[in-house]
Amino acid sequence: MRTAFAAISLLFGLIFASTALAQPQIGLQPVFGGLAFERPLALKQAPGDATRFYVIEQPGRVLVLDGLDDDTPDVVLDIRGQVEDGPNEAGLLGLAFDPKFAETNRVFLSYTRRRNRQLESVITAVKMAPDGRSVDPNTEQIILSVTQPFGNHNGGDIAFGPDGYLYIGFGDGGAGGDPLNHGQNLSTLLGAILRIDVHSRTPYAIPRSNPFRQQRDARNEIYAYGLRNPWRFSFDRETGALWVGDVGQNRVEEINIIVAGGNYGWNIREGSNSFRGRGRSATGLIDPVAQYGHDLGCSVTGGYVYRGADIVDLQGVYLFSDFCSGRVWGVLPQVEERRPVVQLLQAGIQAASFAEAHDGTLFILDLGGEIHRIVAAP
Repeated sequence: MRTAFAAISLLFGLIFASTALAQPQIGLQPVFGGLAFERPLALKQAPGDATRFYVIEQPGRVLVLDGLDDDTPDVVLDIRGQVEDGPNEAGLLGLAFDPKFAETNRVFLSYTRRRNRQLESVITAVKMAPDGRSVDPNTEQIILSVTQPFGNHNGGDIAFGPDGYLYIGFGDGGAGGDPLNHGQNLSTLLGAILRIDVHSRTPYAIPRSNPFRQQRDARNEIYAYGLRNPWRFSFDRETGALWVGDVGQNRVEEINIIVAGGNYGWNIREGSNSFRGRGRSATGLIDPVAQYGHDLGCSVTGGYVYRGADIVDLQGVYLFSDFCSGRVWGVLPQVEERRPVVQLLQAGIQAASFAEAHDGTLFILDLGGEIHRIVAAP
């Protein structure tokens, strides 16, 4: 019987000698007094504010806490009445503070709703009060919307990149096997990472450097495509690299580093494997940085590259997890064109998301309710 470490090394296709690299040792520490939130999906801090934390709950609430020891949150926004969170992957899925928040007080939301009895993903902007403790729902402005043909694979994560543009992740629209072929279709916003400029025009403009801006048969918002369900993504604060955890179908879960114009293969390939015989002769597809099979999990949750100061051995390591198995892995810094991957922890939680504080501290959010800080193991 293979050990977990041996299985990981084999499935990632990496040669890893345990004596050659220091493997970080980590643990989890509950924050906010072990308070149980309702399906927490994101933890954010406003620009310039290192003390307060905003928790996003999938049913449609945003809460604020004054520090990691606070266990009595205040409700900043409650839009449960307009959010559709019935399907497992629907709800209030993302929040991003405007990098110009000090000037605009704008917060961007990503959620699903019902419109004409059909599921729809929307990106909106709202205004937060100067004290940071309330949002006026009447200030909401629709930035972008897309109809979801099925109830799953909504993606929904959003984040501002180091270039100041808003990045949006949408899945392929759902069902199984991408029946509408959205992953390889540049004329739809589904199955892609989008990049838009929300500062120079209302509701948004297309950045001049977007790879398909001059292509008539393509949606100009698309930055990269060929993705099945980019559930969580993040930027490395040191290098600017965009890391995405893309949820697989029946066999493979994958981690990708996104480049402009990149095609990540779905539904021609699942990970680096041919999908239903379609990818055997395909060219120009970008392989995952890391992947694992369903003997180790069933749904990848993308994380962050650690750039904090507290865990020295974790510097430059990209952390990610699996929602089903509770395993937490680390992609170690590149060595001779290889990126070794090691299992760091068996967390035993439903890891729905990761988060990063201003000081580089990383957190992992359990869909069951608790939020944990990642710390050095004793």
